[in-house]
Amino acid sequence: MIGRLKDWARAIKRDAHAVYLAARDPRTPWYAKALALFIAGYALSPIDLIPDFIPVLGYLDDLIILPLGIVAVVKMIPPEVMAEHRAAAALAAERPVSRAAAMAIFCLWVAGILLAAWLGYRYFTD
Repeated sequence: MIGRLKDWARAIKRDAHAVYLAARDPRTPWYAKALALFIAGYALSPIDLIPDFIPVLGYLDDLIILPLGIVAVVKMIPPEVMAEHRAAAALAAERPVSRAAAMAIFCLWVAGILLAAWLGYRYFTD
């Protein structure tokens, strides 16, 4: 059961990226682009139908509305366009991740925070 849910979540994530790519494709109908924009806006908006601070119900709307919206957009996009962008999204998900670069960026952030704290300390203690 958990394996199926993980596979479903991966497919939704891949389709969300594919919908983003397809929305920028000129072969995609305008109404599919409009619904894709609405779904992306809802996903990124801090305003929800049910606020997230309400236990269980707050995240339930995100778990239902977003996947249903993605499925609706996928059905509106021509199959050949969607297949092309699903393949591109799958390739993008397989790109290697550089842990060394992530660690370097993390170290830069820590150094910046420490420098700002030290400068703030020196400024306010003098």
